[in-house]
Amino acid sequence: MQSAKPVLLNRSAGEWLSSLPMFMLLLLTLVIGTGEMFHGQLLRMGEKLYGDPSSGIQYFMLRADPSQPSCDPNMNVDAEVAKRLASTAGTGGADDFGGLFSATPADPAAIRESVLTSLQQCKEKHSMYQKIVQHITPGLRVYRGFETAFFWLFHFGMDNRPLLLLLIVLIASLTTTLAHHHIGLRPAHTYLDFKMQSLFMTIANALLVVACVSHLEVDLHSGVPIDKPWIFYVWITMFSGQTLLSFFQIFRVPARAVPGGSIGKSLLAVPLYSMMAILGSVFFMLHGDRPALSIYMNQMMDLSSIFLNLSLYIWTGMLLKQSKVVDLFLDILRPWKFSPEMLTYMILLAAAVPTAYTGASGIFVIAAGPLIYHEVKNSGGSRQFALAATAMSGSLGVVLRPCLLVVLIAALNKEVTTSALFHWGFWVFILTSTLFFIVSQMHRQRKVRIERASVAIPGMLRNCVPVMPYIVIIGLVVLSYHFLLDTPLNEFTAPVIMPIIMLVLVIFDKLRHNPAAVDTPRKQHSRRTHLERAIRHATNETTGHIGALIMLMALSLSMGGVVERSGIMDLAPTHFPNIWVAMSFLVVTKVLVGMVMDPFGAVILVSSTLAPIAYKAGIDPVHFWMMVLVAFELGYLLPPVALNQLLTRQVVGEDEIEKADAEVRNLRFFRRYERWIVPVVVMFIGLMIVAFVPLLMIGH
Repeated sequence: MQSAKPVLLNRSAGEWLSSLPMFMLLLLTLVIGTGEMFHGQLLRMGEKLYGDPSSGIQYFMLRADPSQPSCDPNMNVDAEVAKRLASTAGTGGADDFGGLFSATPADPAAIRESVLTSLQQCKEKHSMYQKIVQHITPGLRVYRGFETAFFWLFHFGMDNRPLLLLLIVLIASLTTTLAHHHIGLRPAHTYLDFKMQSLFMTIANALLVVACVSHLEVDLHSGVPIDKPWIFYVWITMFSGQTLLSFFQIFRVPARAVPGGSIGKSLLAVPLYSMMAILGSVFFMLHGDRPALSIYMNQMMDLSSIFLNLSLYIWTGMLLKQSKVVDLFLDILRPWKFSPEMLTYMILLAAAVPTAYTGASGIFVIAAGPLIYHEVKNSGGSRQFALAATAMSGSLGVVLRPCLLVVLIAALNKEVTTSALFHWGFWVFILTSTLFFIVSQMHRQRKVRIERASVAIPGMLRNCVPVMPYIVIIGLVVLSYHFLLDTPLNEFTAPVIMPIIMLVLVIFDKLRHNPAAVDTPRKQHSRRTHLERAIRHATNETTGHIGALIMLMALSLSMGGVVERSGIMDLAPTHFPNIWVAMSFLVVTKVLVGMVMDPFGAVILVSSTLAPIAYKAGIDPVHFWMMVLVAFELGYLLPPVALNQLLTRQVVGEDEIEKADAEVRNLRFFRRYERWIVPVVVMFIGLMIVAFVPLLMIGH
């Protein structure tokens, strides 16, 4: 990663141009997500408040001022009948076809009946108009103004989700570039690191501008009207801005840079997304297809709701850091004086739930990683083991309801449903958590005497008391959505409800403190005591992480295109001697994909390429995707990228990593690489069981 945390601004002009717009965009995303159910309730409330069943007036009739009917309710019936008879007689009953299609002679009685019917309808229209006008009160005007404005905002947002996503990415990516916060294999530390980083960013963003401009030119000359041309303009503006910004950063190295540096290490500090952009551009240009990078990257627009939900989940994670929820949970465990290994096991079990509700393992590592690391270390665990626990803290919950990754899998693959995936995901969670418990107990270095129940239970119960208000608040928010908006908490509504829950918890948390107090946060998780500062700090961090993660995901989609165009997938066998060979091949390929791609880009790639091969080989689709999720999590713990290890390094800080390595420099191999080995062993064993044991059970 490029820095321990994004640059935090103190209400500077930069912050007004970054975090405040991001806060407004995230709130707008929440409004849009809640819009349909909330607007439905507004209509029902409007009907109850202003509808009048006795007079036939319904609220929908009052949403706009009515137009006065143009007909005459005092019409002279005899004069109108005479007029129509005269008009009919004037035609002479002839037509252009010699009278073949001439009308029958006019019937005065029928005409009178028609006029009377029209008059009656006219009187009813005028009567209804008067009733509607009488029901339009000042209170109604205020209410319908709010309701129709919300309806316009909701529909505008629904119709322009790609624009909303692009604006979020535009602000976040420029802020992340300014803060040198993009994801790399190691953080920039030396003068040469920052120079090399900015140079590669300049080249990469310039190539992305070329790809977007080429894509726009192709569409302009295609003869087909472009549906949303502003998508191209926003991309071009964003990458042009990043090109200029990175170019100036070549000559303006941050003051924190240390003199010197080596080319080899500096290349590791280059942001991964810029390397992907350069490699993808070179590949597609050599194949004479300059727009291809932009074409694949624009797949994000087709999945804009997924990436907007991801942004909300990141915000949820950053708000979680500003609350006391994780601390209070750990307070419940502390009286037992568990061993570091047992404490880590308990933490991982508890972490699975917020991991599922934050959408991906990496987000939880960012949100709670520092606190978990310090808690395991303070309980007596080594720094290496604490790093292992932090890296794995989000790996177990990705198979649980309502994980966004599982929702994406079900959306892209009609062969599976979220209910089936979550059902078997629960058992995969039981398996992997049990494996960690076994491995951690084998790893235990010394005997630890757990506190007596007579002492621990009273202490635990005392520490449960401060947690109760938070549980009540969560319950009230969930019940409010359920009963007031008819919206239960599930995998589809969680991206909207969870940020609301966390905002309410943070507000409750901070209002219990003196707002004039000086911030005295525990350094490891940067918690603020002021409400405004806490939300601002969370939004600042959200901006940095969105810019880093979504840009990496966007270019991962493009790298998926490189894989498809390169013909590598054509080399994959379509027929296997048996299902065991097929599963072995797929296991290896999924781990490799997880080692180099982010989860969302990897799911999109696998859905279109390797999933059909698995189905054809006779592997059950649910079994296949359970294996894929575990294989991905193993890949996120392995080089060359090791995404969860990179995120751990980012949130814990480079100083702690150096201290952890220094502690074990002269110890045996296992102790030196404990933070890598422990999570890899657990996930590898879990992968073998998930992949192959079901084949034994069904008799293959």
